[in-house]
Amino acid sequence: MLLYIHYPFCRSKCAYCGFFSQVRDEELEKVYFSALLREVEYWGRHLLRPRVSTLYIGGGTPSLLAPGDLELIAEQINRHFSLQSGLEFTLEANPDSLASPERVRALAKVGVNRISLGLQSLDDSQLSLLGRPHTARQGLRSVHAVRSAGIENLGLDLLWGLPNQTSRDWLEEMGRVASLEPEHISCYCLTLEKETLLQRRVEHGELGLPREDQLQAMYMQGAELLGEQGYLHYEIANFARPGCFCRHNLGYWRGWDYLGLGPSAVSTLQGRRWGNPRDVLPYAEAVRTGTLSRDAAMLSRGQRLEEFLMLSLRTRGGLDLDRYKDLGGEDLLQDQAEVIRALRERELIGVSGRRLWLTTRGMLLCDAITGALMSALE
Repeated sequence: MLLYIHYPFCRSKCAYCGFFSQVRDEELEKVYFSALLREVEYWGRHLLRPRVSTLYIGGGTPSLLAPGDLELIAEQINRHFSLQSGLEFTLEANPDSLASPERVRALAKVGVNRISLGLQSLDDSQLSLLGRPHTARQGLRSVHAVRSAGIENLGLDLLWGLPNQTSRDWLEEMGRVASLEPEHISCYCLTLEKETLLQRRVEHGELGLPREDQLQAMYMQGAELLGEQGYLHYEIANFARPGCFCRHNLGYWRGWDYLGLGPSAVSTLQGRRWGNPRDVLPYAEAVRTGTLSRDAAMLSRGQRLEEFLMLSLRTRGGLDLDRYKDLGGEDLLQDQAEVIRALRERELIGVSGRRLWLTTRGMLLCDAITGALMSALE
């Protein structure tokens, strides 16, 4: 089982962020922390000390957690869950709260062995537009801090398709990031989330985003550049050195069970899915009353098939056609031969034996290709 913990607090709200997060509040954080420890105990007892293969603390800005508080969380998890040997323990971090090797060493002492650092950009003007609370210089300082502290698994998160960004801008930035030699690089295309400051500025004509053809060029050329630097393109937005794939995220894409703790966290266990209340106070009340999974729903056959198809196609390993059929689906190669032939002719997919995968061009159209395959089955 995968274990995810959501820490919802940030120093400030970024202009593009659609995740549940809020400006840090000392009293509300105390409520959150108390509820989280109780939720860990609740699920540990309810699931009879389940075995955990990866632990991921995301947010929000989990690097704001005091080392003592993080230690209490880790101790509570150790007390109520069975942790697999060689556990991957990832902590998301922002450069403004991860500035010194001493700070990183304190995290490593608790058990953190993988850092996912939200650089987002190395351009100060873009960081300002995004509402990020750090500068490019702070980002580079944080990379140095992680390395100085001896963390050997560092992931850097970047955004592309930013306002007025060109392909040349993106490739130059990618080159600078690759020169830092992280084990993992995540490249997410900027999405305009509803009711965010950035969405409003674009809608009002204050900012312009790259055209579709420019976005395609950025994606293709960026993937090629990272490939030349020795990074494997193992998922639509993720690149890694051999042996350094994010095991936690791979678990999601492979359809493993996962338990989400904290406000807004989602869980899927044994075919049942539920989400925790989005805000801290309702979340704490649900923990207190033991009603966290009250609205859990069984995934239908169609939902399971669609998710398996969609998540598999996100990865370079692609879709295991035999497993898809065993889950109750069609024999895609036989029953959807015309659709698959058309996709192959456009060089959007590849097929070898009983496996089907997306090419780099196909990854740009993952949602459309998934939709075409699913609609053809209806």
